[in-house]
Amino acid sequence: MQFLANLNYVVIAVIGGYRVASGALSLGDVQAFIQYSRQFTMPITQVASQMNLLQSGVASAERVFALLDAEEEEPDCPQPAQLLDPDGRVDLESVGFQYEPEQPLITDFSLSVSPGQTVAIVGPTGAGKTTIVNLLMRFYEIDSGRVLLDGIDARDLVRDDVRRTFGMVLQDTWLFTGTIRDNIAYGREGATSEEITAAAEAAHVDHFVRTQPEGYDTVVDEDASNISAGQKQLITIARAFVANPTILILDEATSSVDTRTEVLIQQAMARLRHGRTSFVIAHRLSTIRNADTIVVMDAGRIVEQGSHAELIDKKGFYAALYESQFTEAFVETV
Repeated sequence: MQFLANLNYVVIAVIGGYRVASGALSLGDVQAFIQYSRQFTMPITQVASQMNLLQSGVASAERVFALLDAEEEEPDCPQPAQLLDPDGRVDLESVGFQYEPEQPLITDFSLSVSPGQTVAIVGPTGAGKTTIVNLLMRFYEIDSGRVLLDGIDARDLVRDDVRRTFGMVLQDTWLFTGTIRDNIAYGREGATSEEITAAAEAAHVDHFVRTQPEGYDTVVDEDASNISAGQKQLITIARAFVANPTILILDEATSSVDTRTEVLIQQAMARLRHGRTSFVIAHRLSTIRNADTIVVMDAGRIVEQGSHAELIDKKGFYAALYESQFTEAFVETV
């Protein structure tokens, strides 16, 4: 609309100038015509400029009403059980879950994890790996079966108690605007400076933090653009060290870093997993060869389960998946 208004101005100026030169119009008439044209097009231009705001408002209203229309979260058990000193035992018994009523995702999923055991969950995209994690944390309620923590049904526990048992290191790092010290201490309220430093040393964060001009008081930008992706990942691991969870979830924590940083992160995660029940979700199968148990998922079901050596000897789904990654890497190298 602004372009059309300017084009209108050019047309009036050209035609008016010609008529003034030929004596058919006076200069004052042309000037008045330009002013009237501007007054006519101005409200139209203003209305057109508001259309973007109107469309944005409609889109925002749709999201607000979608939130208001969403189903309420199921209330916690009125007389919840207590999980005072969890050992880290997790049992999933015939778990079933689906996002859409007519599209089952997790069907008859059963798994037992002993305290201190490391379980790797692998499988193709869309197999339901991250969904299992969401069900463990009670971000979604299961449709059938049970999820047991130390023999207690998770639905008999308060959600805060369930989630306080878990610590998560995700593929997408999340840091807030504040100092590195504050970001690490976010893992547990009331963490002391000594605990923060010890966690940073265990996660290989201490070295690069001390190279910063302000050390642990270095302020992280809103989008954490002043530190690298690997350093952000290490800070989130240090945060998990401070939280000291009973059960640890690692979801593709090394997928976006270079090889050297990946080695540091793997070492930090090995320290973090020590003595804890751990669930590791990985697409790089080379990173989970030392897991106690590898669970291979496909279409929401467990198709294979065992150690790395056992699954390779079976020459089944896992072996084909493992060999395909190295074959692709070899082809790319050649």
